Amino acid sequence: MSRPLDVVILAAGQGTRMRSALPKMLHPVAGRPMVAWSVKVARELGARDVVVVTGHGADQVEAALRPLGVRFARQAQQLGTGHAFLTAARLLQGGADVLLLYGDSPMLSSDTLRAMLAEHREDEHALTVLTSTLPDATGYGRIIRGDGGEVLRIVEQKDATPDERVVQEFNSGVYLMDEQARTLAEQIGNDNEAGEYYITDLLRLYRESGHSVLAYHIPDPSEVMGANDRVQLAELERLMQRRIQERHMRAGVTLQSPGTTRIEDTVEIGPDCTVEPGVVLRGQTRIGAGVQVGAHSVLDSALVHDRVLIRPHTLLEGCEVGEASEVGPFARLRPGAALGTGVHVGNFVEIKNAQLHAGVKAGHLAYLGDVSIGEQTNIGAGTIVANFDGLDKHRTQIGAGVFVGSNSTLVAPRVVGDAAFIAAGSTIHEDVPEGAMAVARGRQRTLEGWSRRYWGRFGERLGAKLPWLAGWLTAGRS
Repeated sequence: MSRPLDVVILAAGQGTRMRSALPKMLHPVAGRPMVAWSVKVARELGARDVVVVTGHGADQVEAALRPLGVRFARQAQQLGTGHAFLTAARLLQGGADVLLLYGDSPMLSSDTLRAMLAEHREDEHALTVLTSTLPDATGYGRIIRGDGGEVLRIVEQKDATPDERVVQEFNSGVYLMDEQARTLAEQIGNDNEAGEYYITDLLRLYRESGHSVLAYHIPDPSEVMGANDRVQLAELERLMQRRIQERHMRAGVTLQSPGTTRIEDTVEIGPDCTVEPGVVLRGQTRIGAGVQVGAHSVLDSALVHDRVLIRPHTLLEGCEVGEASEVGPFARLRPGAALGTGVHVGNFVEIKNAQLHAGVKAGHLAYLGDVSIGEQTNIGAGTIVANFDGLDKHRTQIGAGVFVGSNSTLVAPRVVGDAAFIAAGSTIHEDVPEGAMAVARGRQRTLEGWSRRYWGRFGERLGAKLPWLAGWLTAGRS
């Protein structure tokens, strides 16, 4: 039986180059704070214990990660990576392999680390260093190997000789260690110019204790890329988007313009969906099969069932769209909106905390807030459910098969019975019984000949400014 795995994540850095009040580790990449990606990887590896070292912005970082079930070790003073690791290692139970990760390296995949862990255990290594190669590794510590491939030492840029500086293999800073890690880490000293404790000293300590140190080399250096400023953060986002989008495309999703599309890692998309250019998919969005998402639409934690058509420029937030429904263009569904099967919501319709049952149609220019609408009801253009009295929200119930004429206002709380009619232009402030017709508008007066009397007062001025009306007026007198 293999040993358990414990994971230490270093996330105490200040990140001054971000120029931000937000701690560096909390800057998001594809919908997750950077440090949360490392926690996600640790969980995917089945880690027994995950300890995150916090320092700068510790309260914020810990608040963000606490729901993920990790433990924290605060590094009160920034005394180097060795000191940070030891701060966490002292909390571990022992008897486990220990993996050291970083809170600002979200691209490192669990597949890579799983393969590294398998080789580490199969060959019974005491310490494995994760490395990669760059044509120009300036700024990184170089990996100096022996004839048998073991790692002899890691040379930092400032200490490297001219021959060592041309070495292309670099140290990622990710280490996989056996259960001796804490004991050896206690021996790391700070006899250097900066007076700091460096985790790289572990390599020397392992070798001095009679163990060989081997490297696990990965071909793609972008996997261990970090972010120290906004430029590097944007590059991480670009790389992560490509990874996420490729995963969806290989699963049967058509992305018409991947370069203009943004999909957060938490989003799920079913097969045979088409996502048009400029779309943003966020949060806990779940999209069924055969859905078309129109250009420049934004879906944020929306549940979209199969065969839905979302037309361009539609905003869906915390809502549900039933199977075979059609929404947009320029529609907005706010939190609590739930559409049944085959619902049609057209342009410039806003829905909030409302249930539209199967077959409801709201084609144009409507506000439907705090309302339940029965199946096969038609909502005319310009209809408003007036749900707010200035202090409280009130709810309206509209039955099935109701016809609401254009430019109607329903003053909540109201109940409109099944199969009722509401005449266009009505302001409904009383309940409407089942099957009834409600008319609530001013009586129309028609004054014959009024236009000729009115325009006739303007004489030559009318001819100069409104020649058609002048001609109509003259023709009527002849």
